[in-house]
Amino acid sequence: MNNSNNGKNGTNGDHATGSEPVLRIRDLRKTYMQGKIPVHALDGVSFDVKKGELLSIVGPSGSGKSTLLSMIGLLDRPTDGSVFIDGVEITKAKESEAPRIRREKIGFVFQHFNLLSTLTAMENVDIAMRFRGTSKNRRKERAFELLTMVGLGDRVKHKPSELSGGQQQRVAIARALSNEPAILLADEPTGAVDTKTREVIVELLKGLSEKGQTIIIVTHDMEVARETERIITMRDGKIATDTGGR
Repeated sequence: MNNSNNGKNGTNGDHATGSEPVLRIRDLRKTYMQGKIPVHALDGVSFDVKKGELLSIVGPSGSGKSTLLSMIGLLDRPTDGSVFIDGVEITKAKESEAPRIRREKIGFVFQHFNLLSTLTAMENVDIAMRFRGTSKNRRKERAFELLTMVGLGDRVKHKPSELSGGQQQRVAIARALSNEPAILLADEPTGAVDTKTREVIVELLKGLSEKGQTIIIVTHDMEVARETERIITMRDGKIATDTGGR
């Protein structure tokens, strides 16, 4: 893989596919003011991600990895630099356009699932598609397809309180995939589950990647990171290393 270029040339070497990368990040910077002292949460980050890549971002607390995920997910704006998804610079999008871009291009998976407690598994997946204007019949069909794919075809009518942590996370993954996002962003997706369940979640994400889904995982868990094909290590707002995983 792209072992020693600090992520600057993500399209070189094994990352070259002859087509536009799904994600391009160029000289991304985010500076906060702590009183009168500038804090560089991101300090010139650049890398590319190809379609179907399973990539983990690791680093100590304060290294910039969560800030980076927020920039890719259009949850925050950089001080400088650019993020391109499918060749479109999302960092130039108007505030009014951001929800649509997130809905159509990005799927989110969070540590604590963020499911709606009053809705069934099917309804939690369905609701993500309503805002895109997907027809009711297609929403129901796709929700069942996705829940079956993640091994929960027999739990579609269960509410989150009736599901284990691992099952809830699988519902969350199905929901994140419902609008066929260009990129799946997973923020500590195994942080709230036990070791056995962690393995199930990781295998599920690996399987999705093999089918062409681009996935970026932010994690503190090196056991999870080592299962991905590429690991970016952040330190002090910069990319310290960009290496192959397994």
